[in-house]
Amino acid sequence: MGRRRFLSTCTAAAGAAVAAPVFGASPAFAAQDAARGHGHGKGHGQGGQVLVPAHKRGIILYTVRDATGRDPLSTDLPSGFREVFKELSRYGYRQVEFAGYGQHPNAPGGADLGTVKGARLLRGWLEDCGLRAQGNHGFIPPSWPLTKSDLDTFKQHLEIANILGMPHMGTGGDPTGSSYRADWDIAAEKWNTLGEIARREGIKLYTHNHDAAYGFLLDGGPLDDQGRPTRSSGIRKLEYFLKVTDPKLVWLEMDIFWAHVAQYKFHTYTAHDGTRRKKVFDPAGLVARHNKRYPLFHAKDGTHNETSGMGYDMAPFGTGDIDYRTFFSRVGERNYHNPMVEQDNAPSSTDAGQSLRFAKIGYDNMAALRKRRC
Repeated sequence: MGRRRFLSTCTAAAGAAVAAPVFGASPAFAAQDAARGHGHGKGHGQGGQVLVPAHKRGIILYTVRDATGRDPLSTDLPSGFREVFKELSRYGYRQVEFAGYGQHPNAPGGADLGTVKGARLLRGWLEDCGLRAQGNHGFIPPSWPLTKSDLDTFKQHLEIANILGMPHMGTGGDPTGSSYRADWDIAAEKWNTLGEIARREGIKLYTHNHDAAYGFLLDGGPLDDQGRPTRSSGIRKLEYFLKVTDPKLVWLEMDIFWAHVAQYKFHTYTAHDGTRRKKVFDPAGLVARHNKRYPLFHAKDGTHNETSGMGYDMAPFGTGDIDYRTFFSRVGERNYHNPMVEQDNAPSSTDAGQSLRFAKIGYDNMAALRKRRC
């Protein structure tokens, strides 16, 4: 344990003392199972092994960002981090992932909890509610080579992560927005460097990605007028990133919804010889091949809709068509992965309680997931 992590842990303790998924899978099974019990580890009359153990059920707080951000003086609904933690704990959640540390200024602790003092408050509230922070979509330096200012800010975020007791820290953006191999090589060099800095502080650094990062890498064929390749070997950008980054320094968080969008969108590429070739993305297969590189998931559901341009519309977890029972069964390692329920569009401008209600639906349906008996 490094000096900074040791000091941060002591500070926190002191503060506390004060397969390709199957389209068209029935959306009803999880709700039916949930009606028979939450499934906190035992069958409760349900067949098959629990796929997500109780201590691994989490939620990213972006799902309930309207609740953490609303004014507690203007509503009786849970508001601010402390009250939202209590509500999520009541549903059964045991893990959270942060999406920043801002809340309404009238909530306990004030507007900005992204400080050492704020992190101590958050750690105490988490422990009071039986919750653990698993990660945060936080600061990744935009500069490369690193400026001193960016490096200092990055280290501050690592210190906050340590105070919160989270083993992972990451970002919601791709390592690069480019499709060219040379740019992914540069991104890998940067992330290996950042990952080594994070490792020295006891933190695993991860990148969270949407559909674009699962598109095909441009790495060969004729060059364009700027000398860049125009065709692909068929390897996907994040698959290449996995290959050229150090598995001891860099991890990934798969957003399972956006991986399925990529499956829908990116299925054909132009090979180096100019032929068109088909290669359907298998999200669960990628994880199974690199299981230890994926400590975190975003468990986001969707209903199949081929007119949307994405193949899916977002839905509360367990009410859509993404076959999570098959996905979790295929990737295995149920005591390693940390699935975080997420729904980007859970907040509503007309229904103030919707995001928390959807959070409860998500918990119940995740708890109800069982592996099919042979």
